Amino acid sequence: MRRRMILPAAVLLLAGCGSTGVTPSPPPATTTTSATASASAGESAAPAQQKAVPAESNPPGDIPDNVAFVAYTNTTGRYRFTHPEGWAERTQSGTVTFTDKLNGVQAMTGPATTAPTVSDTEKTAVPALQRTQAAFELRSVKPATVPGGSGVKIVYRRNSAPDQVTGRQYRDEVERYELVSGGREVIVELYGPVGADNVDAYRTMITSLRLL
Repeated sequence: MRRRMILPAAVLLLAGCGSTGVTPSPPPATTTTSATASASAGESAAPAQQKAVPAESNPPGDIPDNVAFVAYTNTTGRYRFTHPEGWAERTQSGTVTFTDKLNGVQAMTGPATTAPTVSDTEKTAVPALQRTQAAFELRSVKPATVPGGSGVKIVYRRNSAPDQVTGRQYRDEVERYELVSGGREVIVELYGPVGADNVDAYRTMITSLRLL
């Protein structure tokens, strides 16, 4: 069983993934434990009471195929990865969020020292996300191994935070990685509207992750 501890609140990855609220979406905020810390653009005061907003038939959230990627290093969290150039950044200690329009990525450190298993994740992280993410809908939990570490990949959907101007919400799909390497954990969330074609960009970001 992975040992969980309270993390400091942070404005958030991957979200943004949020650590930089973009104009159309306010910055997401992390929750209080590593199981629920996330690029929680969909987080609200009473997330469990929200109903899922309809997914867009033609979501305006695709990350362009020709986008350039630039390197980022978080010296406090001791990790690095690449993100699309020009995305707004918001950093608070070991947590960073990059956002652009409806897309985001958030990265943060967690307390785990051994790689999480699917079974443990289903018992701890998933219920925590269900309590804190607006209109949470679990899609899958699978083992994950990337150059930056090993652990699990949780795919889930949530309502985005309301647009600061219009109040409109989108249905987000989030790819959440909880990865451990060398006795240290980094949690990364990549998110965008349901139906957006961001597979290549997500792969570039997650495979570039390294723990320092």
